[in-house]
Formats: sequence, C-alpha cells, structure tokens
Amino acid sequence: MSRTNEESTTLSSERIPQGQRPPHVGESSAGIDLRDLTKSYNGKVVVDEIDLVIQPGEFMTFLGPSGSGKTTTLSMIAGFTDITAGELRIHGRSVEKVPANKRDIGMVFQNYALFPHMSVRANVEFPLKLRKFARSKRDEMVRKTLEMVRMTEYADRFPSELSGGQQQRIALARALVYSPSVLLMDEPLGALDKKLRDWLQAEIKRIHTEVGSTFVYVTHDQEEALALSDRIAVFNNGRIEQVGTGVELYERPRTLFVGTFLGESTVIYATPTEVTDEVTVIDVSGHRLRTNVRRHESKLALLLRPEKLSLSKLEAAAAVSADRNVLPVTVRTSTYLGSSWRIEVELPDKTVALVRTENAADTPAPGEPGILHWEINAAVLLADDR
Repeated sequence: MSRTNEESTTLSSERIPQGQRPPHVGESSAGIDLRDLTKSYNGKVVVDEIDLVIQPGEFMTFLGPSGSGKTTTLSMIAGFTDITAGELRIHGRSVEKVPANKRDIGMVFQNYALFPHMSVRANVEFPLKLRKFARSKRDEMVRKTLEMVRMTEYADRFPSELSGGQQQRIALARALVYSPSVLLMDEPLGALDKKLRDWLQAEIKRIHTEVGSTFVYVTHDQEEALALSDRIAVFNNGRIEQVGTGVELYERPRTLFVGTFLGESTVIYATPTEVTDEVTVIDVSGHRLRTNVRRHESKLALLLRPEKLSLSKLEAAAAVSADRNVLPVTVRTSTYLGSSWRIEVELPDKTVALVRTENAADTPAPGEPGILHWEINAAVLLADDR
C-alpha cells in the first residue's frame, strides 16, 4: 500500500502475540495482541498464523533475515497492509477495520520521511496540527519533545542542514510528540555508521524509559536487538520461531535456526550413542562428548558459543579436568580484535570452530595442534532440523 509522508507521521498501532502467549497476560491487559495473523500475496503466504502478545510499555523487537515476515507484520500492525486472516488487537480493541491514521501509533522509518521544506520545529509540530491542538499547547509539546531528543538548538534548521543521526532524532521526535501509546520503528538505524548507531541505540532506550509507550522495533541486526529489547521475537520463513529475552534466546535457543542466527556459534552434527536420565552422549570421529540434557532425536546438533570454549596447548592436556569435554584440534587462524582474540580451529570431523579468548599467550599458534575443551553444561544440544 502506498503511503504519504503525512500518513507516516500519524500512524499508531499495536501487536499481537504468536505461539507463546504468557499465561499472566490476558486480552484486556495486552498492549498488542496478534492471533493467527496471516498475510498472503497471490496465494503465497509471507506471514503464517503468527501469535504474539506484546505487553503495554514493553520494548519488543522483531528480529530475522530479509524476507522472514517481520516488516510485513509491522506493516499490518501499523495499518499499511491489510490482514489476510487472523486477528489484531491493540489494548483489547480490534483494529482490522481502523484506518492507519486512527490507531494512535507513531511510526519511524529508516529513510526519516521528514518534510524537506519544513524546519525542524515545523516537522515536529505537524502531527499536532493534524490533531488540531491549540497553538499554545503545540509550542509546549514541541519544546518538551525536542528537549527529550536533545535537539532544541536545531529547531530552526531544515533537514538538509542536519546529519543522518540528527534527522533520525527529529523523525523520532515527530513520532512521539503527541504521546502515542505505540511506537513502531522499521530499521530506523540501518543507514547509519556503527558508532552513531550505538549512540542512538542508547538514546532510544533512554527515551523508551522516559515515555513508557509500547515500542515495536524491526531489525536484522542481532546486536541491536540484544541491546534494546525487553523481549525479542525471532522470525523465520513467515513464522516466529521463539520469543524471549536476549539471555533466553542466546543461552537457551529452542531451535537450530535461533541458535545460529543469534550470535556466533559452532555447530557439530552428530547422532546420539547413549541417552540416560542425566546425559546424552554423542560421538565425533571416535571422541565421546557428553551433554547434560536428554534428547532422543536420531539427528542432533551441538551448539557451542566461542566465549565458552577453552583452547590449550598439547602439553597442558593433563591439566584439563576430567569432567570437561575434550577434542583434539589444529589451529587455523588467530586474529587480534583489541579486546579479545578470535581463533579458528579445525575439529576431527573437519568442522571449523570459533574460540574467543582475552589472552592468546597460552594457546597454540596457527598450524599447531591443541586441545579444545568446555564444561558439559556449556553447550546446547538441539534437534538437527535442517
């Protein structure tokens, strides 16, 4: 659906949960409630029966690769895209038939969508004029909002006189000036360099704390999602694979896709050789590896995070505790990153594993053999659902 700049400044909408509806969140208390939400184009399903509850005041991030359905879901919440099937409620009210400019939603885009012929002050004031606020009230609301985004001194400038980061702060101010209950953001920092992006992430988080609105944020950047969110919904092929806090998704992924999409990892594919009440044992090229979970699938994937692995020289092998998993490896590369070293090692099955360490002085050099070891509970054992 095409949209004008005027429409983009007045949008406001809420979302609906998918798959994992928290038992303590009911229809009346949910900020945004998505139930079996579906979108098809010419018979092709791009959003597939999503269920999701977003609580009032929550910062929820939609994370996933391009084409996973996250932006289409945001667009349905905003009212830009019609729903094919399912239900969408905001604060308990069905909004399928409510036009975009009546949903009390603010919207921030990656391309800012500012009016080039208007000053900063006029851009921020525009939504208030549409809502017919009194002039005295508008002046006060604009002043406070510009203070909040720390752009007061730029009030009389035009967008062309601002940097990309400054323009995005004005776009954020314009979306927040009338205090919408929901703010939607679609890759708002994607066009900025990393240093500026990191700074604006902190600003967005501060503003969310101050205003208390429900924020829904779309990104494909996992670090951005972890830095900003109360919870993250991980999208894949039109569905939500898992919803949880950053810690939950990183430490306890439920699927191989979530585990490999969020953060760096090494995956060892294997079949179980022993399953008891306490451990599942897998074999990797004749080496026995134990995990502290039970899984009965015929194909398994062992997920290893680089910061949880230790690398030692061969002569230090005797000092490795007997309760740790151990594999012989050969070091391929060692790269200094400032705060840490990133080391690639080759496992007996030819898998390349990543190790991160703050001190590489006691590790083998590239081309040398070594010992890779980790605690039994440091790995995640998942079904191999490739």
